[in-house]
Amino acid sequence: MIEDLDLAPVVAEQPDPLLFATVSGAHLYGFPSRDSDVDLRGVHLLPAADLVGLREPEETRSRAWVRYGVELDLVTHDLRKFVRLMLRRNGYVLEQLLSPLVVHTGDAHRELAALAPGVLTGHHAHHYRGFAVTQWRLFEKTGELKPLLYTFRVLLTGIHLMRSGEVQAHLPTLLEQIDAPGYLPELIAAKAEREHGTAGVDHARVEVDVERLHAVLDEAQSASALPDAPTAYDALQDFVIRLRLKG
Repeated sequence: MIEDLDLAPVVAEQPDPLLFATVSGAHLYGFPSRDSDVDLRGVHLLPAADLVGLREPEETRSRAWVRYGVELDLVTHDLRKFVRLMLRRNGYVLEQLLSPLVVHTGDAHRELAALAPGVLTGHHAHHYRGFAVTQWRLFEKTGELKPLLYTFRVLLTGIHLMRSGEVQAHLPTLLEQIDAPGYLPELIAAKAEREHGTAGVDHARVEVDVERLHAVLDEAQSASALPDAPTAYDALQDFVIRLRLKG
């Protein structure tokens, strides 16, 4: 279980301080397998000198290794890059920022999370729609359960976001709030047993359900009360400058 892992040393080992680190991936989405890796995501803070000197700053860091017999995958962005991604209607980074599976946090994390609603727009539907299309194509190619669950997860996350203004990435929770295919709990249970197994579903039936949810997402976007553009740009600009100068 992920709760049994002591991930604090991972944070302490990083070359620059982390403002936050959370767990993303299948654990966040509510369908981890017994052999799922642990996806750690976060934000590091580069010294100001790294951004004004001649050398290219290390704005994104990625590392994968095994600890405690579990594969860990750590990706962090420098604060400026992360905030720019937030402003580009990137739902993925918002899910990381707002993940309830927190490994490391602090005042800066809480302040940034409080600003997250100010970057949400109706255009975030494009992010989830595009992600769903990519995962569906992967499912059609491989027949594997994982991309099929990802397809449903992102469509339901997008629908929920358009309707409520809330970023919710946990598929079992979404099933309680949105009219979704009744076989999804069985697929979630199957995914818990095997990370890369085949889906074993009626392809035609599933395709109809996916197309229906795309239509629901389109309707939810059209009716959404979310604005067309972020409202928190200035506040995020001030936040990045203040944190950078503070170091």
